[in-house]
Amino acid sequence: MKTLYSFIILTLVPFDLFAVDFSGDDLSICWGIPFVGILLSIALLPLFLPRLWHHHYGKITMCWTMLFLLFALCFFGLQTTIHLTVHAIIAEYIPFILLLLALFTVSGGILIKSDVLSTPKLNVGLLAIGTLLASIMGTTGAAMLMIRPIIRANRDRNYAVHTIVFFIFLVANIGGGLTPLGDPPLFIGFLKGVNFGWTVKHMLLPVLLSSILLLAIYYKIDCHYFRIQYDNSLALTSTPKASTIKVYGVKNFLLLLVIITCVLMSGIWRSSVDIEILGSHITLPNLIRDIMFIIITLISILITPKQVRAGNEFNWEPIIEVAKLFMGIFITIVPVLAILRAGNDGALAPLLSLVTTDQGDPINSMYFWLSGLLSGFLDNAPTYLVFFNLASGDTNTLMTALEKTLLAISMGSVFMGALSYIGNAPNFMVKSIATQNKINMPSFFGYMKWSICILIPVFIIDDLVFFVFF
Repeated sequence: MKTLYSFIILTLVPFDLFAVDFSGDDLSICWGIPFVGILLSIALLPLFLPRLWHHHYGKITMCWTMLFLLFALCFFGLQTTIHLTVHAIIAEYIPFILLLLALFTVSGGILIKSDVLSTPKLNVGLLAIGTLLASIMGTTGAAMLMIRPIIRANRDRNYAVHTIVFFIFLVANIGGGLTPLGDPPLFIGFLKGVNFGWTVKHMLLPVLLSSILLLAIYYKIDCHYFRIQYDNSLALTSTPKASTIKVYGVKNFLLLLVIITCVLMSGIWRSSVDIEILGSHITLPNLIRDIMFIIITLISILITPKQVRAGNEFNWEPIIEVAKLFMGIFITIVPVLAILRAGNDGALAPLLSLVTTDQGDPINSMYFWLSGLLSGFLDNAPTYLVFFNLASGDTNTLMTALEKTLLAISMGSVFMGALSYIGNAPNFMVKSIATQNKINMPSFFGYMKWSICILIPVFIIDDLVFFVFF
């Protein structure tokens, strides 16, 4: 016991107060263990130790996070560890969670009431609307706006899990591929100089093909479950007319527009003014954006009648769960992204070397699959940036001579965020909201059974159509 106490004391002593360069070139793949530990905890503990996970998921996430910080302190010193942590929280986590909080609060203040019975055709229509909205207002905004109406429409259905899973596929991910507003990777490309029109032109067919395939598959599955429940194939085409469709909390739609404007403003507005906090810089546009998210959240709470939120069965548990889990994810993912940024000098060099031929020419199929598979489990925005720079880094070259390569990176980063619950910001939020509404959502690996069986064949078709045959 004394040895244990001595070890803890020694590891906490700032024996190296000077910053040591945290370079991905020098990091072993073992630095990814805490990140993988969080993923495995999310995947396995709800299955095998559900009570422990439900009551202590925040503490478990904190333990994995502290493990990384402890080793970072030992190997890189106090200053570097503080800088890494502060940067991850201020530059990455806080903007992420404040955007989610604002969208979650505002969308929770919009109540759509209808007596309509959900049929496969109606559900396909709702998913198609959500998919289109995702490219206009972003995947997170569209997901938060549409999830409750689609849950309410399916309130009398015995089988609703497949609807939420396809909602994640389409609305929370693939639908955001049409414009830079849709998903963070494309927005980063826009900030790097990729033309708005280039994205729309080149991503239109991939988004259209993938969406049509998934909607067709969903329709067949939903018809199957509909017949099981109602035992009447005629009901597939006869939807009872709703007496009325009532929308409450209309003022929150205006707040949604303000949120979208704030996101656009922070990306376009350039300012030399910034604030430094422990070595991490916050630009003035980003600071104003984050403050606006807080103000919008408070305004939505104040102007929305309690009956509206009660009608949505609104509570804060989903956003609290996401906030706790993703704080750990954003901190422990730091060394993994550093290794990726190191490119051919990092521990993942053999993996990254798969995207080019011996002559140095890009293999577009591999760019699609590798950027996509990594985006399924890592933050898709920095993953996009890594492969963007790996391919060339020059925007004009990527939009012309290497346009297929840029298309592959864009498709992979956006589409394959649907492979897991943590692949894209809204995925876990949708899962949490569905669970709160008593839909028995699959576990981490259970969801991946759906994504592998349904999405991988669709992505193979995408690969063949856009990178092999044409």
